[in-house]
Amino acid sequence: MQNTSKIFSLIIKEYRYDWRSRSALSGILMYVFATVFICYLSFKNVIDIPTWNSLFWIIILFVAINAIAKSFMAESQALQLFYYSFLSPYHIIVSKIIYHAVLMFVLATLGAFIFTFFLGNPVQSYLQFSLALLLGSVSFSSCLTMISAIASRATNNPALLAVLGFPVLLPVLTVTIRFSKNAIDGLAWSVNQPYFILLLCLNALILALAYLLFPYLWRE
Repeated sequence: MQNTSKIFSLIIKEYRYDWRSRSALSGILMYVFATVFICYLSFKNVIDIPTWNSLFWIIILFVAINAIAKSFMAESQALQLFYYSFLSPYHIIVSKIIYHAVLMFVLATLGAFIFTFFLGNPVQSYLQFSLALLLGSVSFSSCLTMISAIASRATNNPALLAVLGFPVLLPVLTVTIRFSKNAIDGLAWSVNQPYFILLLCLNALILALAYLLFPYLWRE
């Protein structure tokens, strides 16, 4: 119970920090809006389903990198020392992954609404597409949060997050794109079930690695 309370307190801290620096979130939303609007001007609302799906996930990927890059880099050494003295590394990594997963799901949902407004909505199975958004958000959160911790130990170089993050996210991104494409086409759940199970396994593997490896990184 005490562990849950500490994790919840850290999640609230992350939320309050982002709420105080709303310019960062506003910039991310403006990036999504501007990118989708440019796509709208380029395609003149004539866009096929594979292109719609690919553009959507490319934009969400860059949104995730921008939203999660500051996870550890924005924290001062004094704050990290406080964490190190009074908190377990498990509390920190779990709270950050949960918070960023929720944040990414909200941003991905808003991105889907913006896409719908400008480029139409070809989705036929909203439940399966929502599952793709949820699992993709968890994957982006767990991968990029861990890589942000690594980058913060390497001179806080934001470019390192993109360089390390893309190869790690590529398998997850490939499966997620296929999963969402089947949802857009309205295929039966039996067709998408293998992709769903594979995404669950990939997410479980990434979360387990983050949970096991972060304490060693935190000691450095």
